[in-house]
Amino acid sequence: MPPLTLSVVIPALNEAGRIEAAIESARAEGVEILVADGGSTDGTPERAAQAGARVVSCARGRARQLATGVALASGEALLFLHADTHLPPGFDGSVRTALADPDVVGGAFGFQLDETSPGLRAIEWGVRLRIALLGLPYGDQALFVRRGALEAMGGIPQVPIMEDLDLVQALKRRGRFVLLDAAVVTSARRYTEAGVLATWYRNAVALVAWRLGFDRQRVASWYAR
Repeated sequence: MPPLTLSVVIPALNEAGRIEAAIESARAEGVEILVADGGSTDGTPERAAQAGARVVSCARGRARQLATGVALASGEALLFLHADTHLPPGFDGSVRTALADPDVVGGAFGFQLDETSPGLRAIEWGVRLRIALLGLPYGDQALFVRRGALEAMGGIPQVPIMEDLDLVQALKRRGRFVLLDAAVVTSARRYTEAGVLATWYRNAVALVAWRLGFDRQRVASWYAR
């Protein structure tokens, strides 16, 4: 039986300084790489194309960008990679091994930041705790999904924020969702720029709002401040 075909979809917006490294980390035999650009003005599409990715322009918004990428991707499995995140070596084999179990509909990688400090180590610990208690990885953990399961749930949830949690929750209703031991490495910039404590608080409040079913547009407006 031929190996499961895999497409990596990278939503991007003004990530010229990081997109090439993300694409390089996703390069593997038989893996398709698509960058869904949401209107970058810094040369991101050009750099992505030069790095060997297929680039498509679409409306801004991660959920819309992911949906656009999915519609154009050819893989039987899809992996959603943030533009400031790097996949671990052998990621493709890990995904294919996980999805070899027909009961598995999707999964996520572990989480690691690319900088070191006591505050950032606490963030990594908090992510492990959230997953242990709630089983809710975020999109910066390179979520992957079997295409059939994604289509059965109606595609990428089209919401202004936290589409990743909606996706994970919907997948869990359709089969097993696995957490891999291998970790992606994601940029610590959002913590170092806005402050570790402030960023953690903002994320925690958004998670609580999501759990309580608050209006997603209001949550997105507050989160962007």
